[in-house]
Amino acid sequence: MRVNFGVATLTTTLASCCLGSAIKSDKPEIYSLSQRDGSLPIYKNASYCIDERVKDLLDRMTLEEKAGQLFQTMLFQGPLDAVKTGGVAHNSTNNMIGEKHMTHFNLIADITNATETAEFINLVQERALNTRLGIPVTMSTDPRNAFTENLGTGFKAEVFSQWPESLGLAALRDPSLVRKFAEVAREEYLAVGLRAALHPQVDLATEPRWARIANTWGKTGFQGDKLGPRSVKTVTKHFPGGGPMENGEDSHFTYGKNQTYPGNNFEEHLKPFKAAIAAGATEIMPYYSRPIGTRYNPVGFSFNKEIVAGLLRGKLGFGGIVLTDWGLVTDVDYAGEPMPARAWGVENLTELERVAMILDAGCDQFGGEERPELIVQLVQENVISESSIHDSVGRLLREKFILGLFDNPFVDPATAGRMVGNEYFVRLGREAQRKSYTLLSNHRNTLPLKQLDETTKFYIEGFNTSFIEARNYTVVDTPEEADYALLRYNAPYEPRPGAFESNFHAGSLEFNATEKARQAKIYSTVPTIVDIAMDRPAVIPEVIKQAKAVLANFGSDSEAFLDVVFGVSVPEGKLPFDLPRSMKGVEAQKEDVPFDTKDPVFRYGHGLSYVEDCVDGGKGS
Repeated sequence: MRVNFGVATLTTTLASCCLGSAIKSDKPEIYSLSQRDGSLPIYKNASYCIDERVKDLLDRMTLEEKAGQLFQTMLFQGPLDAVKTGGVAHNSTNNMIGEKHMTHFNLIADITNATETAEFINLVQERALNTRLGIPVTMSTDPRNAFTENLGTGFKAEVFSQWPESLGLAALRDPSLVRKFAEVAREEYLAVGLRAALHPQVDLATEPRWARIANTWGKTGFQGDKLGPRSVKTVTKHFPGGGPMENGEDSHFTYGKNQTYPGNNFEEHLKPFKAAIAAGATEIMPYYSRPIGTRYNPVGFSFNKEIVAGLLRGKLGFGGIVLTDWGLVTDVDYAGEPMPARAWGVENLTELERVAMILDAGCDQFGGEERPELIVQLVQENVISESSIHDSVGRLLREKFILGLFDNPFVDPATAGRMVGNEYFVRLGREAQRKSYTLLSNHRNTLPLKQLDETTKFYIEGFNTSFIEARNYTVVDTPEEADYALLRYNAPYEPRPGAFESNFHAGSLEFNATEKARQAKIYSTVPTIVDIAMDRPAVIPEVIKQAKAVLANFGSDSEAFLDVVFGVSVPEGKLPFDLPRSMKGVEAQKEDVPFDTKDPVFRYGHGLSYVEDCVDGGKGS
């Protein structure tokens, strides 16, 4: 099993060319002059080429200022320098920007008002410009244009246009639509001041239990044909491919630290990264996992010199930024629960030793950390040299210049309010939701439902009655009263404890016996249409057999579902993975091998159409 990638063109250029005239601003005193009149330092003057500006700035920086560039951590939208109960600083930009000299942050917030978010990011930029050197902030984000809501992997769209998850774009096999999505998302990110996308996630999804499958797809269009002032830079992840997780567990957690290759298929998982590098990817993130059963040292990938320096930078020739995944150095407390650093394979190292090992491996920046004092200590104790971090700092600064942040880091909040979630963008997202629906089965051509009238009665689960009532149909309380049942379910999973861990859908892919029996009673009582949100493959042969029709969605709202049910829209999706028949079959798969599902209900690429003859329809092979 695998996701169908067409890892698309992340075409960018790390050219050292001049940016030309400065971007105009309502704060002209802080921006570059177009002539070399000596009134500004070289790094602030856009008439100089980027190489000259980077060198000038590096020459002016203290060790502490350089160390600050090597860290990127979370910043919460809200009052700057607020103080939590107990006097603990929260969102302390005075500390992180003013004292630790950090200029890279990951915005953590549900964006419900684009104008307010733009104003907040402008305030952060103002704070950065008031430092000695005035280095602007690069604000990054996890995906924001779909349905995922997990602090560790993405945010629900809220005011942004809402599209299917990446799997939905994979289901449509339409590169032009993928590019259109990314161009829309780029404009929305730019409008509020987000300049870095912590995606695409190009992992091959060869292990169906893995909790990260929903985000697997290679997005394009964010950076444009060349990285520049109208770009949102992308971070391609998770090198060398996070799909083959042992038993499908995720390496955010201690029980999921192993990445295994029983099929000796390591090279297959490199293919999306090779394509991305060839297309000009400028930043790559290794995963937490440690490789088991390979020739590589069994330590986490960001600690692994053979993986980063040897394979990624050496064999594959990647010369861009390597950003680690979040939290490799420092143990933290999350929502009252201890969360150890994901230093898999090197758990016994000290924080200093972890930092030194990550730098020696070839990484440039530490994600989810704010510990520049450790870099300073390593230099002062002659463990590393100050010159050894110059390349990394230079790469990070060069990117800021290319993005135009030194020439104008501010955005217009009023424009953000108009641009984000505008009618055209929203319509495109909704159309994609509907098209990406995949019709798995359709016994006796049940769908689309036609020739209904106001007397038609529906029993529903999984969405609000108002959606049916708005279409002038009646909702009843029991299946026995209904003409049809419409059921919207999430793909099965086993709930995990913990404030963070519970956000990851993991474990079994089948409904438990009690739920199967409950559903079976509905199926035997009334003609039933089932819609399953597949953030992972689902083991549902009984649903396929018993329900009149089964749809798979990869992120959709209830209006999209009903439009497909009633034939307003036509499902065009094809499965982006195999649909297994049993958990026994899932457990027998080799984690690293695609299309390794024995006797699946449906193979990768399955998807019916309303215009097909489905009299027996889609029973599965």
